[in-house]
Amino acid sequence: MIVVKVALGLVGLGVVVFIHELGHFLAARLVGIDVEAFSIGWGKPILKKKKGGVEYRLGLFPIGGYCKMRGDEDYEKVWNDQKNGIAPPAGSFFAAHPLKRIFAAFAGPLFNFIFAVIVLSVFWGRGIETKTYENKVVLLSDIDGQSYPANQGGLLSGDRIIEINGRPTNTYSEIKENIVLKPDKDTTVKINRNGETLSLTIRPKLESNGMGIIGILPWITPLAASIQSESAAEKAGLRPGDLLVAVNGQELPHQEMFLKIFKDEQPSSFTVEYERNGTRETAELSGVEFSNGFPVLGIEFPVIDYKTPALSPIGALVTGAKEAARTLVVSVQSMGILFKKGIDYTQTVSGPIRITYIIGDITARGGSESVGSALSSFVSILTLISIALCFMNLLPLPVLDGGMIILYLMEMIKRKLIHPKAVSAFQTAGIVIIAGLMIFAVFNDILFFAKR
Repeated sequence: MIVVKVALGLVGLGVVVFIHELGHFLAARLVGIDVEAFSIGWGKPILKKKKGGVEYRLGLFPIGGYCKMRGDEDYEKVWNDQKNGIAPPAGSFFAAHPLKRIFAAFAGPLFNFIFAVIVLSVFWGRGIETKTYENKVVLLSDIDGQSYPANQGGLLSGDRIIEINGRPTNTYSEIKENIVLKPDKDTTVKINRNGETLSLTIRPKLESNGMGIIGILPWITPLAASIQSESAAEKAGLRPGDLLVAVNGQELPHQEMFLKIFKDEQPSSFTVEYERNGTRETAELSGVEFSNGFPVLGIEFPVIDYKTPALSPIGALVTGAKEAARTLVVSVQSMGILFKKGIDYTQTVSGPIRITYIIGDITARGGSESVGSALSSFVSILTLISIALCFMNLLPLPVLDGGMIILYLMEMIKRKLIHPKAVSAFQTAGIVIIAGLMIFAVFNDILFFAKR
């Protein structure tokens, strides 16, 4: 299974990199810069074919890729020739005006963003399907006795969170999505409590993984949606449709109450009261095992199959663009969170190995439900990674597209090429920074898999 996940991850990264390099390739051709090679993957080509003056390659190492433009490595030679009044050959990289080179550099990240917009537009056009829970919540403090921002803000178990900072929240997934992005920021939360609408101000706490939490759990009604064969629940006589109402004499309003009831003791047998067809009955469960303090009963509790309304082509495109822009903003905000005190970088910084695994893992989980779900999960994670790649490449660091754009802008201002020594120092600093980040990220990846 691990091999399958890695293979899926490599395919996913290959797609995102292909989109990025395709942007560079098409932009370069459009502005008259010759492309010598277009490769998916690094290292020695295992497959290659030349067509139209371009050699198309498949590299030995299936992570990354590149678009080799004619003369893009001849900076010092071009600088010396410029001093002697010799112009670069037509079609070469430095023969192009700086604006054209900026366009070629910017096109890679731009294509990643456009890819995300297109994918999100398709999703919104057909309606986005998710498996989630209702927007009714349970306070985590009810389970573990600790205090959280939700308590301090006045939230109570049983409240429905219907809006966060003006954004409607129809499901628990939407609640979490909005909360995790706002650590250490006052957040306006609108709730429905027993039919009354109230507005609260809650400040999510910054966790070491960089996410905001307020201390809530989904309210999951303990209704048996399905019963696993040969499980403790089936052996006790429980059936799909039974509503669990008490355990060992303690009322069970929601699934999470199991955690509180069995927090200190983990008995192998206990009494469950349940309702079936309006009648309250009792069952004795024995031979029960526990996982992370939670009894493994063999009962599947209900989830919501939530789907957003299908939008018109124009509406889907507008919404897709907004969501892509919002995700890009989140990427920028996440970079700022990395510099906050108390952040555990082993949790927040991922390298290519872990990213590859995450792509494959999410796709495989979707595949456990259906092929369509697997494809949807695969494309969804690629969208997020594509936007992240767009943002990271626009950082003003040497070697990255953003760093190159800075150099070409400086060239436009000075109206001549920057001295090669300055460029070399700039690029060396960039290589050291990028190499350091990569080593750190790969080390984090190793720790991540070692813990698993």
